[in-house]
Amino acid sequence: MSNIFTPVVHPRIEQRKKQRPVKVADLMPRGGDPIRRFNRWLAVKVTNGVGTMWCAYAFAALALVSLPAAILSRNPVLIVSWISQTFLQLVLLSIIIVGQNVLAAASDKRAEATFEDADAVLHTALQIQDHLAAQDGEIEKILGKLASFKAS
Repeated sequence: MSNIFTPVVHPRIEQRKKQRPVKVADLMPRGGDPIRRFNRWLAVKVTNGVGTMWCAYAFAALALVSLPAAILSRNPVLIVSWISQTFLQLVLLSIIIVGQNVLAAASDKRAEATFEDADAVLHTALQIQDHLAAQDGEIEKILGKLASFKAS
């Protein structure tokens, strides 16, 4: 190895070998008391159930059941109330959850791609470092030969 430069390996390189990119599911705490674990489990189950387009369609159908009564009342407050409290809240809730699930999946894919890109860059940088070390060795051989010519 050349004495021109001694590379210092950053500690993060070893950490990266043991870790994968952080994903949304990784951020969900696993420990805690049984009540907290149950509450998290139930919240995820309800979110997964409500966060489907099929649930949004079912909520829209359910909301439409009361639409004729709201229209027949000819009361603007009741119609606005139906739109805001019945239709928007029921239907948009599910659609927003679906959108959040799609965005979370996209975020996980981006994290994975970024991790793989960084890993490739790290691998390439290590190869460049090895290449430079090999060149240093050859340069030192050339310098040694030049020094021997100079001495003679």
